[in-house]
Amino acid sequence: MAAITAAMVGELRAKTDAPMMECKKALTEADGDMARAEEILRVKLGSKASKAASRVTAEGVISAYISGGVGALIEVNCETDFVSKNDDFLTFTNTCAKLVAEKNPADVAALSALPLDGKTVDEVRSALIGKIGENMSIRRFRRFETGAKLVSYLHGTRIGVMVEFEGDDQAGKDVAMHIAAMKPVSLSAEEVPSDLIEKERSIASQKAAESGKPADIVAKMVEGSVQKYLKEVSLFNQPFVKNDKQTVEQMLKAANTKVKAFAMFVVGEGIEKRQDDFAAEVAAQVAAAKQA
Repeated sequence: MAAITAAMVGELRAKTDAPMMECKKALTEADGDMARAEEILRVKLGSKASKAASRVTAEGVISAYISGGVGALIEVNCETDFVSKNDDFLTFTNTCAKLVAEKNPADVAALSALPLDGKTVDEVRSALIGKIGENMSIRRFRRFETGAKLVSYLHGTRIGVMVEFEGDDQAGKDVAMHIAAMKPVSLSAEEVPSDLIEKERSIASQKAAESGKPADIVAKMVEGSVQKYLKEVSLFNQPFVKNDKQTVEQMLKAANTKVKAFAMFVVGEGIEKRQDDFAAEVAAQVAAAKQA
């Protein structure tokens, strides 16, 4: 049985907003597995525990670059929020976004090998680490090249969206802002990744099984939950943030606009943030000094 620490309980509470005791029970039941504990809380407490999706656990920035029909969205991470506001760090991130758009690297490794100011991108990154004194890394990027239109929306530097579309410019901008607010995972219900659907089906099945209803009713409850989930996470089916009386699909149709693709990055999404125990660190330093 894994030891359940106060830090683990605190982390799960921060992710889910669930009561402390419920978090501890879930972690105990999950034998310390954080992802499994989140799932258990969702079964027990419902959608309140899904707040994990809107929280971030690492620092850094999102940058976007568009020139004509070519664009790029990139995430570069650092250790602290303080460095995420550093001018040199921001310049490096913006330069990387431009390089992705212009040079079309296959992946982060290829981007890191590109020339920049007489060095490679990775050498510039390493020099910046030495100058600032904090680790940083290029995490991911998405490049677009299209004969259609591109628009980006940055919510500060922590959420970034790029949309490929045809039609009205304002509708394109509105969709980009909508995506940043509502965080869809796909354009349509048919395009929602199968692993996400199966996870939702598993959660719905566990919740329905606890109802004690007949098997045929349970099956209908599960299917209903899955269909509701598909509507909630697919862009076209979501209620439009500026007018929830119509879906995004209806808004686009009225504006004679078609969205072909989008990308959305949230800083630190899925990265576990290091938790520093400063009291323990000081105590260790004091103990070491006494032994010296």
